[in-house]
Amino acid sequence: IGKRTPPPSAQEIYDKVVDLTEYAKRQRWWNRLFGKNSGPVAEKYSVATQIAIGGVSGWCAGYLFQKVGKVAATAVGGGLLMLQIANNSGYIQVDWKRVEKDVNKAKKQLKKGTNQAGPELNTFIEKSTEFVKKNIVVTSGFIGGFLLGLAS
Repeated sequence: IGKRTPPPSAQEIYDKVVDLTEYAKRQRWWNRLFGKNSGPVAEKYSVATQIAIGGVSGWCAGYLFQKVGKVAATAVGGGLLMLQIANNSGYIQVDWKRVEKDVNKAKKQLKKGTNQAGPELNTFIEKSTEFVKKNIVVTSGFIGGFLLGLAS
């Protein structure tokens, strides 16, 4: 009959996780994808702490996003419903030709504005990508927490 090995201690598990992260950082694919180091947060806190910080802040952001989104959707939907009821009851008259003209004018202004906002948007995307690469663990925790916050 075989011997039973005792379960690993918390320190042994921590050492294995640290060894695994160090091993991954030495791999070429890791360096190409995430850069030489994982940023300043990774140097200060353990992986578990980074995931916890990202998860809690993500959950808070997701929960607030959910609540604010519901209020905004209710306000917009209620406003449109009230306008439709007022229109059908004869309290207001909508000039649909003027609405169409204004919508087309707004479309033209938006197209003109999107062409001018290109460089600023590209810079923002580059900075965001660099931040995510340097703080991949915190970002992963944030995304998971955000999705849980939306679901709760």
